Amino acid sequence: MVIGYTTGVYDLFHVGHLNILKCAKGMCDKLIVGVTVDELVEYKGKKAVIPFEDRIEIVRSIRYVDAAVPQYDMDKLTACKKLGASILFVGDDWYETPKWKEYEEQLGAEGIKIIYFPYTKGVSSTQIRNEKGQDK
Repeated sequence: MVIGYTTGVYDLFHVGHLNILKCAKGMCDKLIVGVTVDELVEYKGKKAVIPFEDRIEIVRSIRYVDAAVPQYDMDKLTACKKLGASILFVGDDWYETPKWKEYEEQLGAEGIKIIYFPYTKGVSSTQIRNEKGQDK
């Protein structure tokens, strides 16, 4: 059984989130999704609009998701090993960044593959937040 793992805040859930989850599920037998807890979002200097408990329930309800778990830290290697994931899915906006080159080395040494999916252009939670309340 191929277990895949991906993570995100999933604040203001949008079609870009859905695209990654749908594509990821198509490449594994079981898809586990880490949903970032509010404290980690704040540590990164942001604030989620939707509370963690609501965000994880939304993600759990997506038909492509087999399990949703809290993400308490950024340690992708430990999470993949703990969950038995052999593939980590991420958006290609992280491709060839120093942090993800390091993840590729760490995960590759453990036989865990990273697959980058095309970022859905024109949609992001940040963009939605910035446009909130504006008339079209």
